[in-house]
Amino acid sequence: MRARVAPGRVVTGVDEPLDAMATPPSPAASPWNLANGLTGFRVALVPLFGWLLLHDDGRSTGWRLLAFGAFALASVTDRVDGEVARRQDTVTDVGKIADPIADKALIGMALVGLSLIGDLPWWITVVVLVRELGVTALRFVVIRHGVIPASRGGKAKTLLQVVAIGLFVLPLSGALHVLAWVVMAVAVLVTVVTGLDYVARAVRLRRGSERTRRKRAARP
Repeated sequence: MRARVAPGRVVTGVDEPLDAMATPPSPAASPWNLANGLTGFRVALVPLFGWLLLHDDGRSTGWRLLAFGAFALASVTDRVDGEVARRQDTVTDVGKIADPIADKALIGMALVGLSLIGDLPWWITVVVLVRELGVTALRFVVIRHGVIPASRGGKAKTLLQVVAIGLFVLPLSGALHVLAWVVMAVAVLVTVVTGLDYVARAVRLRRGSERTRRKRAARP
């Protein structure tokens, strides 16, 4: 059963981390705030990162290092903007929508770029992007019934994806390149498993929500 125990936190039976989707917007917060500015900065970094990664078809060590720097900076802002919004009580609907879009844009650009230069098989890119876009759409579809907070598995998935992509963006070879493949394999596995978990949680949420119970009670 779902219960609110504090502003900005939704409990689903286990202790779960704070999540932008589960945090209610601050009534007095303006969309023009530092947290949303960081999200906008991350969005602006996406095309820059893509250009750096694809420069010289990804064969230049220097450009790859610059691409890694842009990717790392964007990934850091992903962590910081949510914390800033909650600490300053500036969570807005704009930010709640823009933040996951920025995340998916960054991950998508990285995966597509790595596949375009031949460093990553296209099937991995397709699997990860289908999961990411599908879960994001699913969370918005069932939002009338309630919020599906990010689980620990979802947080682990994001960390693994960022680390795996970062390792692939770097011009690594030998044992470090093997390590990059190991991390990417684990990231893909966790991505698929957590995606299936989100689907199961969405089904349970919809079946047990107050909205569904009212509809059932209204049926003749």
